[in-house]
Amino acid sequence: MSGLGAEEWQVVWLSLKIAGVATLFSLPLAILTAFALARGRFRGKALLNAIVHLPLVLPPVVTGYALLLLFAPNAPLGAFLQDQFGLTLAFRWTGAALAAGIMAFPLMVRAIRLSLEAIDPGLEVAAETLGAGRGAVFATITLPLMLPGILAGLVLAFAKALGEFGATITFVSNIPGETRTLPIAIYSYLQVPGQEAAALELAYVAVAISLAAILLSEWISARVARRLGGQDAER
Repeated sequence: MSGLGAEEWQVVWLSLKIAGVATLFSLPLAILTAFALARGRFRGKALLNAIVHLPLVLPPVVTGYALLLLFAPNAPLGAFLQDQFGLTLAFRWTGAALAAGIMAFPLMVRAIRLSLEAIDPGLEVAAETLGAGRGAVFATITLPLMLPGILAGLVLAFAKALGEFGATITFVSNIPGETRTLPIAIYSYLQVPGQEAAALELAYVAVAISLAAILLSEWISARVARRLGGQDAER
């Protein structure tokens, strides 16, 4: 193997950008959704849970096709975004980020929801009885205790977004320098005789990035756990 060339590095950086944008923009909505599913009492909760997890069970190409129907330049929603905000999603890297974010969203929500459900409500009630407001309780009790779940959700979502293929290629196609991410580039190389080595190099990069993300998450989670343990001992 001769190492990555300029075209391959472009694929790597584009993939990191798309996965990062998809993950960060999904986080606020994922936290709100996790709170609704973990703590909410409302009609239609089961339906919301089903909709959130639908991308996990649908064929990815169906999700991509649905996005194309909604956000194509000649579709009502796609035309509205283009006219009002100058935002084009179909066949652009922004659309790739949207597709990756939708496919990764259920994993993030589930990780955060599980961390919320593991929190002892008595701790929050005790803080409120001592005079803390809801904002203070969230900032000092709830958020620190759910932080490992948030970190786990971020890593799972990033890894899923980095490896997303079906919905992405259906919605934004395979455009070099614009929408060709790591899995799409690997697939493209495998369709060309003699390009197996380039595909293998990109596969190594994908594995390395995913391992690095997981190890970083474990390191941060361990530090957070030690810090929380130290704070509990001080109290």
